[in-house]
Amino acid sequence: MGMRTIWALLMMMMMMMIIDVESSLHRVGGGKYNWKPDVNFTDWANHQRFYSGDWLYFGFDRNSHNILQVNKSSYEQCIDNDFIFNVTRGGRDVFQLLQPQPYYFICGRGYCLKGMKLAVNVLPQPPPSTPTVPIISASTANILTKDSNTVTAIATTILTAFIFKALYFD
Repeated sequence: MGMRTIWALLMMMMMMMIIDVESSLHRVGGGKYNWKPDVNFTDWANHQRFYSGDWLYFGFDRNSHNILQVNKSSYEQCIDNDFIFNVTRGGRDVFQLLQPQPYYFICGRGYCLKGMKLAVNVLPQPPPSTPTVPIISASTANILTKDSNTVTAIATTILTAFIFKALYFD
């Protein structure tokens, strides 16, 4: 395998390493089952950064609590009969923050008045960071040319991993 082929493989690998903007999962309240009274959701949300595409995870006792997406007025006044969407499914529920905008959630059944409400301000996804190009010394290039099968194997493995990720996780 010639030097041009090795450089082409290295360039392909660097192109594949461009940082992909990914969504994050936020455990509401900071734990596995923290959608409950006596948790300061405002303080928790103020220490988080939410981007479009992120997910909220609500863990709770579905027999006692629910999660309702509401407008700002219903959030402020704890009105639960005028909700936008009932997020509640089974007690371990997720909600995707699709748009850069404020979102409001409350627990009905009177628990909103006990502090079970959450407001999050969702930001647009930040632009992807530009990758840094590593400088390869002449001695490293010589090693790579002598061991071209290793370079091919590494490039194939990385390419396979990216294809797998694209097929099963995006």
